[in-house]
Amino acid sequence: MRPLHLLAAALVAAPLCAQQAAPADLILTNARIYTVDDAHPLADALAVRGGRVAFVGDTRGALALRGPQTRVIDLAGRTVIPGMVDAHGHVAGLGTALAIVDLTGASSYDEIIARVVAKAKTTPPGQWITGRGWDQNRWGDTRFPTHDKLTAAVPDHPVMLERVDGHALLANRKAMDAAQVSAATRDPTGGHIERDASGAPAGVFVDNAQGLIGRVMPQLTRDEQKKEIVAAITEAQRWGLTGVHDAGASPRVIDIYEELGKAGQLDFRMYAMISGGRDASGILDQWFARGPQSGLYGGTLWIRSIKLYADGALGSRGAALLDPYSDDPHNNGLLVSPPEFIQEIATKALRHGFQVNTHAIGDRGNRITLDAYEAALKAVPTADHRFRIEHAQILNYADIPRFAKLGVIPSMQASHQTSDMYWAGRRLGVERLPGAYAWRALLDGGVVIPNGSDFPVEQVNPLISFHAAFTRQDAENWPPGGWYPEQRMTRDEALKSVTIWPAYAAFQEKEFGSLTPGKYADFVVLDQDIMRVPAELVLRTHVLSTWVGGKAVYTAK
Repeated sequence: MRPLHLLAAALVAAPLCAQQAAPADLILTNARIYTVDDAHPLADALAVRGGRVAFVGDTRGALALRGPQTRVIDLAGRTVIPGMVDAHGHVAGLGTALAIVDLTGASSYDEIIARVVAKAKTTPPGQWITGRGWDQNRWGDTRFPTHDKLTAAVPDHPVMLERVDGHALLANRKAMDAAQVSAATRDPTGGHIERDASGAPAGVFVDNAQGLIGRVMPQLTRDEQKKEIVAAITEAQRWGLTGVHDAGASPRVIDIYEELGKAGQLDFRMYAMISGGRDASGILDQWFARGPQSGLYGGTLWIRSIKLYADGALGSRGAALLDPYSDDPHNNGLLVSPPEFIQEIATKALRHGFQVNTHAIGDRGNRITLDAYEAALKAVPTADHRFRIEHAQILNYADIPRFAKLGVIPSMQASHQTSDMYWAGRRLGVERLPGAYAWRALLDGGVVIPNGSDFPVEQVNPLISFHAAFTRQDAENWPPGGWYPEQRMTRDEALKSVTIWPAYAAFQEKEFGSLTPGKYADFVVLDQDIMRVPAELVLRTHVLSTWVGGKAVYTAK
């Protein structure tokens, strides 16, 4: 007679064996699969059952799970990687950018005005015109523009044009009149109004000063915003993204995510950071009472983190620096939140099980954020908090080891380096550049770097940041050898930075980020092998299909 414990084990094993032998829903064969699983990095075939990876390995093993209803796809040698996740994007911002005047890439102020004039021809007088994407650093004259030419060209419409980084805007006279902004208007705390020689607003409003114009602009209806969010998700999936960390979602945006999730219409891994500005204390208290939410609606929505802001952006000279800007010696940038506020929210977040992700670009912004985190962790010691600094672009070398020491994750966007490298030296001087976009120094210090784009600041395509991470070159492969090449990632690290490292940075590494049996079957099929082709060919890669939970959410035509 069999011992009782062996009999019990056999009874437990029987249904497990039956489950393992159940037919797969989908099998991929004849592929080159980069699993991003160090235990089994390469495979030829993949099987999916119930939205999760059932098998990854050779074709024989995968086909053993074929059943009468199994869909089998021969990929003819195509490349498969885990679904890419943008660790820092703005979904609502992308939706809006898709719907308004696109100013990206404009090489002069005149080109900006021409695009707005074209929009004005089809817009009723008096109706607002909005746009985004101007960058004076791309123009022959790199000074901030003034409103005069824009006002003269478009006098009958209030116009608001966001800078590419979202940290400054340009308004024409009609928009400023609507906001009742004049020479008597004071700079708000954490903000700056550019002025002419008489002291009157010149048209550009930096960081917190943007609210002076924003408060009088017409707001999207909920239905309009929902439509834009759906369009943004569709756009992201087209580029091989299966998820995004939404860096600062409003209550209404989170509510729309929940509505889509409940209806089974999300089809995306959304990691929503609750927007936590100084006026959001009531909202945060509500979320602290509700508690962290993970894997809602079939693993499509996580709400367990808070987005804070320490400073502004480098391009608009709002990033807070320890020493003045080299090209503006009377300016050290802006602190858009008091350090004690960051410490207060971080302490509360630790007590309630929430992650804090703070925007910090300048070396001073990063230092005060690390100081605030350190104080919060002393007050509430927590082993696995995974606090993050979003961007971490300019670091004093003395602060680099503090990331690993404090367990803080630098969430960075490699495409920012290749966009900023042309003019960053003018802002910072050469002595500060070794601490700029210092990926290798951070990695060697013992942290991981989740990669992103900050869309719509940069383009959605995650392969841009993937390519920049291991080359430190732009799309034209400039400069030769890379910009400060000693700070490059390896190509393997670059792949991890858009797959498993974002998953880790969002407490999701057990659910996806690698093609490992048991994890969600999120993957992308590419038309060339981004891990083996010459670096200069990577950005010619096309996404053939994007899959979330074994379901195709995008297929190239």
